[in-house]
Amino acid sequence: MRRMSVLLLLLGACAPHATAQTPAPAPAATASADSTGRGTTTDSTRRATAAARATFGKLSQNDISLRLRSEELEIRFVPLNERVLQLLAPDAQQSLRGLIASKHDAIDALARQNGLSDPGLVLVTFYAQRDGVRFDPQLLTLVGRSRFLRPVGVIPLTPRFTSQQLNVREQVSAIYLYEDLPPVDESFTVSYDTLTSEDWARRLPILDRERARLTPRGQ
Repeated sequence: MRRMSVLLLLLGACAPHATAQTPAPAPAATASADSTGRGTTTDSTRRATAAARATFGKLSQNDISLRLRSEELEIRFVPLNERVLQLLAPDAQQSLRGLIASKHDAIDALARQNGLSDPGLVLVTFYAQRDGVRFDPQLLTLVGRSRFLRPVGVIPLTPRFTSQQLNVREQVSAIYLYEDLPPVDESFTVSYDTLTSEDWARRLPILDRERARLTPRGQ
């Protein structure tokens, strides 16, 4: 019996000692969380949000509109170019962006049909000064950078636009597609039949001042 006890003691001394393994520490979280378990806003997120808000300007639609007038008809021409949209006040900017988004599919389809990847978009409104005024959408042209541009397509926003005839004080609108963007950073001319407007040159100082105001110092 004593021999058996000694043998067991010897075997226990020769066996390797087991070591307790503790679990590895969990990796640090990549995003901090508040006491409710929701992620907190980082400095970079706050800066990005502030930059996005800074793209809103203070201009109104009238500041980026051109008007052609006759005794019968008034035409309003509003370029939907990103270079001017980002200078508008929030309400005006969101209204025009919402208008573009609402016709996104039609714009894309018409652009593909004409082989355009980045067409120039313009909001055009015709307003009648008397009864029975007729208008031709295709007569609205622009000249800029020595190029003459006719509309390649029109997307009506009001049903009676296609009738091409207006009653007194009636107005209809459409989004025009041109094969190139209106050159909003320089002068261009808009024409309809015998009517012409070169007033965009007067808009440039207003746009430049607002763009400078929105541009962070040092950039």
